[in-house]
Amino acid sequence: MASYPQKVRERAMRVEEVILRAVSKQLTFWQAAQILRYSPRHLRRVLQRYRRYGFDGLLDRRKGRPSAKRMPWTVAEQVLHLYREKYFDFSVRHFHEKLREEHGIAYGYTCIKLLLQGAGLVSKARQRGPHRRQRERRPMAGMLLHIDASSHRWLGGEQRQDLMVILDDASSEIYYAQLVEEESTVTALAALRAVIEQRGIFCALYSDRGSHFWLTPKAGEPVDRQRLTQVGRAMRELHIEMIPAYSPQARGRSERSFGTWQARVAAARNQQHGRSQPFFAGGLPRGVQP
Repeated sequence: MASYPQKVRERAMRVEEVILRAVSKQLTFWQAAQILRYSPRHLRRVLQRYRRYGFDGLLDRRKGRPSAKRMPWTVAEQVLHLYREKYFDFSVRHFHEKLREEHGIAYGYTCIKLLLQGAGLVSKARQRGPHRRQRERRPMAGMLLHIDASSHRWLGGEQRQDLMVILDDASSEIYYAQLVEEESTVTALAALRAVIEQRGIFCALYSDRGSHFWLTPKAGEPVDRQRLTQVGRAMRELHIEMIPAYSPQARGRSERSFGTWQARVAAARNQQHGRSQPFFAGGLPRGVQP
């Protein structure tokens, strides 16, 4: 017989007490089910096991048995081998997609993530800080656009470049993405002009407090809405509201987008060696065409 923890046995003793009171007519059958938080059907099954096996029938007989849904060891070995040898630079989400699409392994994302973490191939995420209520998305496309840039070694080597991205708040669709030497007034205006020419005027622009977007009299204090930058004056002429972000968490959607870019572009770059395929063959964020 399997060894059960003390808490499990104490729970079974409480169940036995309620069943005995129901059998002795001190409680009705429905009252006993309500106390134990069982459905009447399940309580009948428990009562039958108790009459047949006694106290041991109240213990969970699945204890010590492997789950019927567990991943076979041969499949687990295959998953770990694929990650170590072929997909070591993929994010877990991207690796999970590849397993489904190219290898026919259809286990859930959480199952794959726990397997990789247990093998020490993927580190666990840092514990989250204080909860921030996520801002609701705008209901329609074009109401609010995010503009941001991420400095990274996008093409490999030592040279860092800025990837400028403009995305829609309602759908996270990428409207503009371009590598530039440095984010500046010129590159920001070029990005906004390209979006306006292709998509038309939008309602509001959400940005960080970079000096090409806002003038901040003193670090940590609110921006000066009266002294406009060239980008600010251009947006005012077009009647587009500008909204400053006061923390990285406030720009969460664009920050998560950059995380996807970095993971998938790096994977595509490493897969490209020795193959005649496009640079972005490994997959891009939603809404972007290679």
